[in-house]
Amino acid sequence: MINRTFQFGQFRTLFAPRKPRHPLVRVAVGLLGVAILGVMVFVGVFVGAAMIMAGLAWKLLAQRKTPARAADANVVEGEYRVVRKPALPTH
Repeated sequence: MINRTFQFGQFRTLFAPRKPRHPLVRVAVGLLGVAILGVMVFVGVFVGAAMIMAGLAWKLLAQRKTPARAADANVVEGEYRVVRKPALPTH
């Protein structure tokens, strides 16, 4: 009887990344990778800045819409200061 087993070594090499052999193609692929990385960082920074600006604008516009409440006659406004408990004299 013939023993046929699936060899995982062949399957692993099917999807293994391979570097191009020609030096100019290697440089071109490297520059393409750096360019893609640069574009992703550039877009990410501007998308993040746009999200921050939109959030600030949203907050500013939301504050303008809320009307100021009329002062209640039963409320006394003032400034308060917390005073420490006086120390007992040591006669």
